[in-house]
Amino acid sequence: MEQKEQLYEGKAKKVFATDDPELLIVAYKDDATAFNGLKKGTIVGKGVINNKMSNRLMAMLEKNGIPTHYVRELSDRETLVKKVSIVPLEVIVRNISAGSFAKHYGVEEGIVFDQPTVEYSYKNDALGDPLLNTSHALALKLATAEEIETIRTYALRVDELLKAFWKTCGVTLVDFKLEFGRLSDGTIVLADEISPDTCRLWDAATGEKLDKDRFRRDLGGVEEAYAEIMHRLEEHL
Repeated sequence: MEQKEQLYEGKAKKVFATDDPELLIVAYKDDATAFNGLKKGTIVGKGVINNKMSNRLMAMLEKNGIPTHYVRELSDRETLVKKVSIVPLEVIVRNISAGSFAKHYGVEEGIVFDQPTVEYSYKNDALGDPLLNTSHALALKLATAEEIETIRTYALRVDELLKAFWKTCGVTLVDFKLEFGRLSDGTIVLADEISPDTCRLWDAATGEKLDKDRFRRDLGGVEEAYAEIMHRLEEHL
């Protein structure tokens, strides 16, 4: 698959055209950002880990009925994906209180919810990715009612599958962010990535954070945490 011109560069990835208009190449970077880009840094080896982890988890989800943009891994940092137009809704699924949920609602971290919560935010860096509800999403024409229902159904199923998988690794899935896209025929598929950048992952025994919160909160041991979570994934998938 021939890599052609660069189409986009984001905070964590670059996207390139290919000789097939329906396929793109995603290249993962070691750059790290937090708080909508206000904090910047580098996590050595992050691009390789996020690429490989995301690919393995996407393949597992595909086998369990979740359509994704994943096609195949090309190298340590590059993956071939289906071209999608991203639905500008970030979907956050939470199983335990942490991060902005704890901050916004004035509760401590670590409260286990009776059932998962699903939040949507408007994918717009200039506005700070504000939270919105289904009515807002419809008013802004970000997606149709049917698409939002499909996205919610997929997100909750992804939560079930990821929660069960990480449990086998001795890891608690606290929360995570998903993005979805439309294929050229309008089909909704899971896109973007699933990685320690987009998930909160705590050691089930100790509660130690094995994700990007170590970077966000200057906890140290960031590279080691990413390597540990990848090691556990490779042992079980």
